[in-house]
Amino acid sequence: MSSTTEGIATTCPYCGVGCGVRARVSNDALIAVEGDSAHPANQGKLCIKGTNLAATTGTEDRLLTPRIAGAETDWNTALDFVAQRFMDALDEHGPESIAFYLSGQLLTEDYYVANKLMKGFLGGANVDTNSRLCMASAVAAHKRAFGEDVVPCEYADLETAELVILSGSNMAWAHPVAYQRLAAARERQGTRVVVIDPKVTPTCAIADLHLAIEPGSDVALFNALLTYLADSGRVDHEFIAEHSCGWDKTRQHVKTDVVNACVQTGLSEPDLMTFFEWFAETERVVTVFSQGVNQSSQGTDKANAIINCHLATGRIGRSGCGPFSITGQPNAMGGREVGGMANQLAAHMDFNATDVDRVGRFWQAPNMASEPGLKAVDMFAAVADGTIKAIWIMGTNPAVSLPDSNAIRDALSACPTVVVSDCIAATDTNAYADVLLPAQGWGEKDGTVTNSERCLSRQRRLIAPPGEAKSDWWIVCQVAARMGFEEAFDYTTPAQIFDEHARLSAFENNGKRAFDLGHLVNLAATEYDRMVPMQWPKTRPFANNRFSTPDGRARFVAVTPQRPFQQTSAATPLVLNTGRYRDQWHTMTRTGAVTDLFQDAWVPALQIHPHDAAPRNINEGDVVQVENSLGQIRLIADVTTDVKPGSLFAPIHWNDQFSGRANVCQLVESATDPISGQPESKHAAVDCKPVTVRWRMRLVTLEPVEREEFERSGIQFWSRLPGPNAMCFEVAADNLEVMLSLLDATDIVTMQGSDRFRALGRAEDEPKWLLFGSDRYSQLPTWRHLAAQLEVETEDWQRLSSVPPGTLDTSRCICTCFQVTEQAILRGLRAGASSVAELGDALSCGTNCGSCRHELSQLVESFRTDDLAAVV
Repeated sequence: MSSTTEGIATTCPYCGVGCGVRARVSNDALIAVEGDSAHPANQGKLCIKGTNLAATTGTEDRLLTPRIAGAETDWNTALDFVAQRFMDALDEHGPESIAFYLSGQLLTEDYYVANKLMKGFLGGANVDTNSRLCMASAVAAHKRAFGEDVVPCEYADLETAELVILSGSNMAWAHPVAYQRLAAARERQGTRVVVIDPKVTPTCAIADLHLAIEPGSDVALFNALLTYLADSGRVDHEFIAEHSCGWDKTRQHVKTDVVNACVQTGLSEPDLMTFFEWFAETERVVTVFSQGVNQSSQGTDKANAIINCHLATGRIGRSGCGPFSITGQPNAMGGREVGGMANQLAAHMDFNATDVDRVGRFWQAPNMASEPGLKAVDMFAAVADGTIKAIWIMGTNPAVSLPDSNAIRDALSACPTVVVSDCIAATDTNAYADVLLPAQGWGEKDGTVTNSERCLSRQRRLIAPPGEAKSDWWIVCQVAARMGFEEAFDYTTPAQIFDEHARLSAFENNGKRAFDLGHLVNLAATEYDRMVPMQWPKTRPFANNRFSTPDGRARFVAVTPQRPFQQTSAATPLVLNTGRYRDQWHTMTRTGAVTDLFQDAWVPALQIHPHDAAPRNINEGDVVQVENSLGQIRLIADVTTDVKPGSLFAPIHWNDQFSGRANVCQLVESATDPISGQPESKHAAVDCKPVTVRWRMRLVTLEPVEREEFERSGIQFWSRLPGPNAMCFEVAADNLEVMLSLLDATDIVTMQGSDRFRALGRAEDEPKWLLFGSDRYSQLPTWRHLAAQLEVETEDWQRLSSVPPGTLDTSRCICTCFQVTEQAILRGLRAGASSVAELGDALSCGTNCGSCRHELSQLVESFRTDDLAAVV
């Protein structure tokens, strides 16, 4: 008998917006999702990644059973092995020899038990998280300014503000639903938007002013703004006098005039003065900042420079006002709440004697940690030097995402015990694991997450976990029990863990900490199950102008501009910036399985300015090698004026599972902010050069091709993506025969000329693969074309034709949400649409997540100037 459940409320597992999702489940399979109109974060909207969640719950690439040394085993054996290895390290080398490296993909309940085990029972504090790479600088800045890690804004402020500043935030791609809310407010009420970013991003589509600052000059910019506000008498003297301290010292220290600011930021004086005046004259101002600010060796100072300007004008604690740090992960905030970082204890408490005693009494902890542990980069350095003997990695891929990733891999190779809990079988990190533990993925887990606006939401189990996959909290508790701590970890449901977490937040709080979930203590199981999204605290933070400092006053922090750690040189004259693509997520372990998420960008590309490309003989579509002393990677050239001369941009997502030598973090130094420990991922000194190859190829195959075969063959470049019913490869190689030798077929049909090559492989009288090659990248048909040629019922010579079958539109997909291609958009323009809004009315493009609006506006503008008017 079939059964269908409609509208199960849960939360998206991608970015920090934390969108509500309604899921439809039939016969224990997730068949559809839609945005939850009742959720305050997204009000029914979903981006293209969230829209495709149902396509990510398959079992093809899943880790389904525990493994020790690559061999499958049972849970008891695996758990006993892990517990014994940790106890051996503890007995022989002490608690400093053990580390946990966690993830913003974990639920709050998972985070809580891992943090409790390490800091209360093993006696160390080496528990950190990949959130260290995301928002640690914002956390440190909040604590310096407010006395506590409290984000003082919410998404509704984007709609009530009169001026929104986006600093180091490509919101259109990284937080697309929040971007849609801002774009709608701008269209509705004329909200001014300023984008501060060295490169032109899709977010600039709604910018009234784009400040393309020199990389790393954020402190100089906001110090200059503070100087201007003070010199022009535009500060709130009453707020400063009654609710802050440190103003006089900061005012004496920060004296950056407009002339110096122009030199340091590379901006023109008119643009600077426009920005300063808009900020000064506008009462309701929100400054959104994200990775472009945080991922820096001066990230904490950059965030405090922003906060200083809001404190100086009293623009905080009110609707439409404040500095707004938006996180990259769905539960980065939840990890901060439970203390899932090495320099935090739990429930917004620190490693002072009073807090250590308080948490120790609450946990009844036998081995309470008394001082901070190692932050992420230092943690893996301790793995490398042998200090850490056993590390447990949960739900993250540090062999790809941490800086100087080759050194991370060397460290993991040498570590005596590497345990990895993951839901995916093959990742770059899993290759170094002594033990693999199958964890549950999104749609199988049950617990809570907290988004960027401090909103707690439930992630609910939708389908049964495959194989032997278990909840992360269960795995941790089982190991704890085997280490002798069963009584303290005898939870049987996530609701019990959440209750303890809430009780700890309220324990001896007395209003000292804004983070207090005391009103959620002692929820019945049914109340936990029915929990609706809610924010903490129950009233707007700092609305009464009282902060979480001992005297209740906010702190100004005097900061000085510093140069980025890794400077350019004659050997490495270019600055490499890294970041996200619109439709991908982290290291693509989830999004990499979804065909629709490769329609906007299907290869790892290097954005390079024509000024830098020309002298290096780099042309559009060339294979490019980017290098410095740390390593070499290979990407596809995207020659564009979206980046400044002297600057490059590359995506963070690709890794060994999806491409050969495309892991950009190889080239990033392990330099960190001295306060937050966050790596400087936005500023690597490199150079680049073209890689000469004879053939550029696209392959669509129904037969598997192992990535190791590409590596052994010496092919100069490859990347893969999932097609609708096949696997697709982008390849660059000198030798066609080498490529053909990797493909199985009983019969091969070929067409070859001096500048092109086409081959069709057959087995059992069925077409199995199709390979097109050319000496010019621009002459290759799209992978969508090739996939259609392979599937269509036709003669072999027609499959090898360059003409798409039937009336297939093989132009690039611009709006992935509604599958609107470039060709369809051009037809819409020729039919009379003259704006992005009119294209949306006619084709729906740009009306869901809004991430494509920048490209739509570019097409509209190009069409107006007749660059594309003849193309249909």
